[in-house]
Amino acid sequence: MTPPPQSGPGGTLFDRADALALLVPSSCGRTGRCHECIVEVTEGAGALSPRSEAEAFLTGAFRLACQAAVHDPAARVGFRTLRRRPQILGSDGGGGGAAPGPTDPAVTVDGGRVLIEGEAVDRFHGHALGLAVDLGTTTVALELVDLLTGEVRAARSFENPQRFGGSDVMSRISYDGGAGRGELQKAAVAALNAEIAAMAEALGFRRREIYEIVVAGNSCMRDLFFGLDVQPIGQKPYKSVTEAEFRAGLRPSTALALPAADLGLRANIRTRAIGLPLLASHVGGDTAACLLAEGFLDPAPQPRMLIDIGTNTEVVIAVDGRIVCASCPAGPAFEGGGVRFGMRGEEGAIERIEVGADGAALAFGTIGGGPPAGLCGSGLVDLLAGLRRQGVMGPKGTFDRLPRRADLVVVPDRGITLSRADVSHLAQAKAANYCGQMILLRHCGLAPAAIGALHVAGGFANWLDLGHAVEIGLLAPVPAERVRKVGNAALRGARRALLSLSDRRRLEALTARIEHVELETTPDFFDLFVEGCQFRPMPPAGAAAGPHPAASLEGAWTTASS
Repeated sequence: MTPPPQSGPGGTLFDRADALALLVPSSCGRTGRCHECIVEVTEGAGALSPRSEAEAFLTGAFRLACQAAVHDPAARVGFRTLRRRPQILGSDGGGGGAAPGPTDPAVTVDGGRVLIEGEAVDRFHGHALGLAVDLGTTTVALELVDLLTGEVRAARSFENPQRFGGSDVMSRISYDGGAGRGELQKAAVAALNAEIAAMAEALGFRRREIYEIVVAGNSCMRDLFFGLDVQPIGQKPYKSVTEAEFRAGLRPSTALALPAADLGLRANIRTRAIGLPLLASHVGGDTAACLLAEGFLDPAPQPRMLIDIGTNTEVVIAVDGRIVCASCPAGPAFEGGGVRFGMRGEEGAIERIEVGADGAALAFGTIGGGPPAGLCGSGLVDLLAGLRRQGVMGPKGTFDRLPRRADLVVVPDRGITLSRADVSHLAQAKAANYCGQMILLRHCGLAPAAIGALHVAGGFANWLDLGHAVEIGLLAPVPAERVRKVGNAALRGARRALLSLSDRRRLEALTARIEHVELETTPDFFDLFVEGCQFRPMPPAGAAAGPHPAASLEGAWTTASS
């Protein structure tokens, strides 16, 4: 047992949290063992004690609240927990309908017994519940579902607490390959357990009445959660251990089914944790869940396209009986990463903005309606489109009217600015999305106008002005009347898999025949990426038209790296 540190004259960060009535999770009595009280220090790190042995797995601004003592009681120290609740969609946000009733769930009740696929596992205690989980890189959303009626009893969402391991999947893969191996899995499980306990208390059920947990996540997030080695996902050929085994004929699919207790989840001792199947490489179970939710398991008369925009964007096209997919490592720029005044979709974030001829805000709206603290993804897209429309920013991201090193002032009275470095990070994130869509369209021999239905998924996309996204080349110019925001389709798909065993099996069969396109192996990928770094619409004829005639390899790449 690691003893708690001497509090010192200023106490620990946990003591300060207590004084502020700030809830910091802990299940070990503040001894440094559970590693649940991770906080991010935003100010005054120099006033804290050196890292203890219990904190050896943390780097940068992250500390354990129970271990970090404040040496100077007068010091101003700012910190925040990793379980904040940003603006996240439930499964029905932005396009989902009412929760469907159960069709053929794996969990049933017969004669006072609870059965999982026909096998008795428990006596019926009044509830047969399941959890649908969308385990995203940045955020986690879940639903508690009554498996007998299909009713969603509760919905929860919170920021993914694994952020101490990095803001993108490659950073977390690297982290999990080092001395902190297993810490990311513990963090996710602890957060889920805390949500289960809170829902049980609020709704009056027992944790043992949860019998199945379905998890939808990208390849890295899913495998981290299930305690698998994720190092193969981070190096060529970028395949999870389950995909490698499936391709070698050693397993029937890439889906996972493990006892939840083996993962540390606090539910019934016989509860199963189900990991939805991966499509290929970085295109994971969250995309599979989106396909299930949006009806891609069934044929359609016209080509369909799905784009799930996020830290890692997935693109899928279904045409003529084929389903083709690709993954775009966009990074966290549109979720606040690398942008000085960028932030996630939480209170104080500017989510919509209109700019004037000088680039400053004429009007804006924030989440929560309070004073602005920064810009979230939808606000950044509005800003970039407005700057282009006003001629303040050139297509290569240059501020031609400003002195060479000056930042653009967006909200003068709050000091919110946009720098050339910010634009660079946003340009590269946008370019990744651009390449994924363009290359996949070309691979299928389609122009954007040929797409009969475009399904745009994800919380970021739900608040997005689609017209502005098309203007800057973030989305393909599919006719507006064919574009539909579908909200958190991954969570909706996870719920459907929870309520229908037959659909779950159909999904596993479908993923086995999906084609995967590796973007980086495309011969002109670099040319398309450079073109994608420019803030202009995609060519309406599709990628087959080749790079835009105004593209300059040197100029665009300089913009992307300045």
